[in-house]
Order: sequence, then C-alpha cells, then structure tokens
Amino acid sequence: MPEIAVPLTPVVDFWFDPACPWAWMTSRWMDEVARHRDVDVRWHVMSLSVLNEGRDDLPQRYVDLMTDGWAAVRVVVAAQRDHGDGVVKPLYDALGSRRHPGGRSDTAAIIEESLAEVGLPASLAQVGGTDEVDDLLRASHAEAIALVGDDVGTPVVAIDGVGYFGPVVTPAPTGEAALQLFDGLVAMTRVPGFYELKRSRTDGPRF
Repeated sequence: MPEIAVPLTPVVDFWFDPACPWAWMTSRWMDEVARHRDVDVRWHVMSLSVLNEGRDDLPQRYVDLMTDGWAAVRVVVAAQRDHGDGVVKPLYDALGSRRHPGGRSDTAAIIEESLAEVGLPASLAQVGGTDEVDDLLRASHAEAIALVGDDVGTPVVAIDGVGYFGPVVTPAPTGEAALQLFDGLVAMTRVPGFYELKRSRTDGPRF
C-alpha cells in the first residue's frame, strides 16, 4: 500500500476529558504516533460535563459521572493557567493512568496524587470544587465544538485545523497499525466534503 504523503510536522490538536476512557485510548494511540512521526501535538481540555449540561434524559448513573467529572478537568485548566501548556499532558497522563488502566474512581485522591506526581501545588485541587476557571474551560471546550459540532463526545482530534470526533479505538493501535490509522485520518482531513464514518461498538476499552 503506498504511503500517504504527510506534511512536514503536522499540527495535531487533541481535546480530551480526563474522565473519558475512550479519549484515554485515543491519547495512547497519539503517543505512539508521536514516537515514530514528526508531529506537533497540542493538548487541550473539553468537558463531557459541559457537553451534557441541561440534559434531562440521562440515566442517574451518568448524571453522577457528569457531576464528578467537573473536578479533574477544572484542575487541568487551572494548572495550565498557572503553569503553562507544558503541564497539561503530564497531568492528564497522571490522572488518566490512575482512573483508566488503574480502575480507580476516588477522584479527590486521584487529583491529589497526580498533582504531586507532576510537581504541581496541592492547592490546585481546591479549584475542582469551584467555578473559578469555568470560563477558560468553556472556551477550550468551545474550540473543539466549533470544529465538529455538538453531536459528539471526546476525544476531538484536529490535524492542521481540520477536526473530527475520534478516532474511537480499542485497544490503542501500536507500531505500523498506529501510523496507518494516522495516515488515514490525514487523508480524511484533505477531503472537504467528508463528514462521518461509524459502526456500532462491540467491545469496551481494553487498556
């Protein structure tokens, strides 16, 4: 199969919610791509809690998840505000590794441990229970939604400014398979009228 030409150092913008296992899977794929390709990956937050605000058709279990989901994403935004873009990915990795492959749901402890791992002030955890950074959070979330519309979830991945919801994958591809998927996404972004590919999921996240 001929390799698709990829522009020198494509810019990949990746929006995630730390609570989303599917965003976590896709982020592991993106890490694999970045190990083998010259890509400029920029990490941003979006929020399933913001996305689902005001909905009255959600089961109670999901409502509880959305309520719990505010804290971690607010803490990431606060860390970015105070310490720069460079802390976003390490903090996401610390949070996500505990919640997803780690299987934990004790959000307060996850946040406390993750801040310590990355060397960030423990006081940032307090922002999780306030609306102090919600304007920044909503602005970052809105950037993703502006690219793909609001009938989506996480992650949102954009290559050189053209974004899609997904890819949604399990397990995260590695090696040549990871690069082939990236090349396919690049090809999609070059077709102005391309909007959607989808099939029903038959498997859950395999970390």
